[in-house]
Amino acid sequence: MFVIAEGTVVGNSARDPDGGIFSVQRYKLSPNEHFRLEVKDTGEDGKIPVLIVQKSLDREIAARHTLVLTALDGGKPPKSSETYIVVNVLDANDNAPVFSKDVYSVMLEENCPLGTTVVKINATDLDSERNGEVVYSFSNSVNRKFFKLFEINPSTGEITVKGLIDYEEREKYQLEIEASDKGLPPLSAQKSITIKIIDLNDNAPEIEITSFSRLIPEDSPPGTTVALISVNDLDSGLNGKVICRLNDNIPFNLSPSLQDKMYSLVTKSLLDREKQSHYVIIVTAMDAGQPSRSCEKTIAVVVSDVNDNHPEFYLSPYTFYVTEGNNPGASLFSVKAFDSDENSNAIVSYQILRDSRQDSMVSFINVNSEIGDIVSLKSLDFETLKTFRFQVVASDSGTPSLSSNVTVNVFVLDQNDNAPVILYPVSSNGSAEGVEEIPRNVNAGHLVTKVRAYDADIG
Repeated sequence: MFVIAEGTVVGNSARDPDGGIFSVQRYKLSPNEHFRLEVKDTGEDGKIPVLIVQKSLDREIAARHTLVLTALDGGKPPKSSETYIVVNVLDANDNAPVFSKDVYSVMLEENCPLGTTVVKINATDLDSERNGEVVYSFSNSVNRKFFKLFEINPSTGEITVKGLIDYEEREKYQLEIEASDKGLPPLSAQKSITIKIIDLNDNAPEIEITSFSRLIPEDSPPGTTVALISVNDLDSGLNGKVICRLNDNIPFNLSPSLQDKMYSLVTKSLLDREKQSHYVIIVTAMDAGQPSRSCEKTIAVVVSDVNDNHPEFYLSPYTFYVTEGNNPGASLFSVKAFDSDENSNAIVSYQILRDSRQDSMVSFINVNSEIGDIVSLKSLDFETLKTFRFQVVASDSGTPSLSSNVTVNVFVLDQNDNAPVILYPVSSNGSAEGVEEIPRNVNAGHLVTKVRAYDADIG
């Protein structure tokens, strides 16, 4: 039995020290492609056969070769004898590991637990013993940051998760794996593995408010922009598709912008501060993932006042009854008006509306411009003026100012402020004293004279 290393250079030989037979004249070897036989004449020792390697051996194709050596003497006919030669081929590290697959591509969910198996790779080496033992590792070309996320079992080739996998940080990883044998020197092979991360709906939408106008005038036309709203979801696909909506029963709309995931918050109808001066707008962004995730943003909008309301008197018309003999300059009564606007738009001032026809009649009437108290600059006399009317104008302080009028009817009440006046008989000096002559012996009940008197008061 012979032992020859595979890959032995052509021409190297192996000798059998027990093969010398002096009477042998020649040898022959069974046909084969790897070996040939040379016979050397050593003189006293006779002819010695030498086995020559004529074609490189490959243990992975044939680990053992069985040959038949025939020795023939020089007789006629020649005598012969045969012996079997078994050649065992020793392994040389001439085969690199070979991966079982041409392409490795796997899918991996983000946020998977630590220790999750990503993929198990396999490589085989046709060599034997240590030359055929394969160990696995990451190639030197692999980003060092990936070592915090993945690890590989050097014996089994199993790649497992070592750190947190986040789709939003990276959607795909390319790992270069090296399979090496334990020969000297070792041979290796490399294979690229693609790991595609599956997105999970692990991110809620985010809402950002820009260009926000907290105050909006109540006379703003429909379509007035109140704020610009942008939404974003770090997830992908349906998990990242966001739908926005507003709370119900508010005069606002979301208008999609030309830019993706941008909206304009606009008015959808006319506003009226006097009906509602504040609005709390809740913007809700919801993604299309399963289960869906959402977020809310609250916007407080204040409707600013516009001078769109006229002052209104509490009564129209006003009717007052005033006793004559009042103190000049004292308040007789007051008129009041309110304005639904606010601030300066709601500050009301009063004045008497005068024209040439009424001016002389009510010239003695005045009004306190701030509080609406009506005063008479003279004492009223029922006997002179029993009733009169005038108009009061209430104006606000807005720009431009708005106003309204009210009619005030005044009735003067009589007081007993006049003594009776005797009209007849009247004496020569104007007194009520007089002398009347009557006949003698008149009967009782005889009409002596008639007295006439007048009182300017009534009742």
